[in-house]
Amino acid sequence: MLTVTSIGRSFGDHRVLDGVSFEVRPGRMTGFLGANGSGKTTTMRIVLGVLAAQSGSVTWNGEPVTGAVRQRFGYMPEERGLYPKMGVAEQIAWLGRLHGLDKETARRNTARLLDELELGHRAKDKLEELSLGNQQRAQIAAALVHDPVLLILDEPFSGLDPIAVETVLRVLRERAAGGVPVLFSSHQLAVVERLCDDVVIISGGRIAASGARDELRARHGTPRFELVVASDAGWVRDVPGVQVVDVDGPRAVFELLTPDADQLVLDTALRRGPVRGFTPVVPTLDEIFMEAI
Repeated sequence: MLTVTSIGRSFGDHRVLDGVSFEVRPGRMTGFLGANGSGKTTTMRIVLGVLAAQSGSVTWNGEPVTGAVRQRFGYMPEERGLYPKMGVAEQIAWLGRLHGLDKETARRNTARLLDELELGHRAKDKLEELSLGNQQRAQIAAALVHDPVLLILDEPFSGLDPIAVETVLRVLRERAAGGVPVLFSSHQLAVVERLCDDVVIISGGRIAASGARDELRARHGTPRFELVVASDAGWVRDVPGVQVVDVDGPRAVFELLTPDADQLVLDTALRRGPVRGFTPVVPTLDEIFMEAI
């Protein structure tokens, strides 16, 4: 398990990170979210030892993170870092060797990963000959080639079309299912919502919200319900204790201003006629993100 505890970092007079703490647990996908300049990339670079924290600590399974441990991490930066004029498989296998793999294992892992990422037919091509989306898949393969014990991915879905996103999601889920902790950032909140088990939201260098995805949904936002009746639902506006968000013919979405107002709406609806649907509305990750920051 990766544990980040109260890390702080400044550049000159600008405080970039201020007491940032969170965990990335084995076998779980953790979405690391924040606006541009919020401190996501700086935090990742500190975890990887590219930058030093000025306060706080980063531990792996309860022990300080050493250079030998970091060599077993997998990292994909937001800026593509592969060599454009070098063959795809050649350089991924070479990076595997740098992580300590023997030649045959590096070659075998590379071939397997490129097939998993549906890039095997481009293995001998130069990177610059690939589309941006396929370059991104190659970058992901480079982060995975040495079978890392921890994955840190900065905007892994950038430039991917919907089909490629599904391919990458499958590969990352398989790694997490094998017990690998995965920390990734992305501005594509719909993808994060589908993929992540846990969410960490950073704003202005501080953690604004964190926890399991479903727990965050339960904690954030005013309780909201959707009612569907057989006729027009405009009457919901007159029920005390609710704030109507939207009414569209027989469908109404409303928030609770007082406890048990949902039951009052339901009782009223049943007296007026058939009720086709009555369900709580779970806040989206977009809504939680906006509320947190």
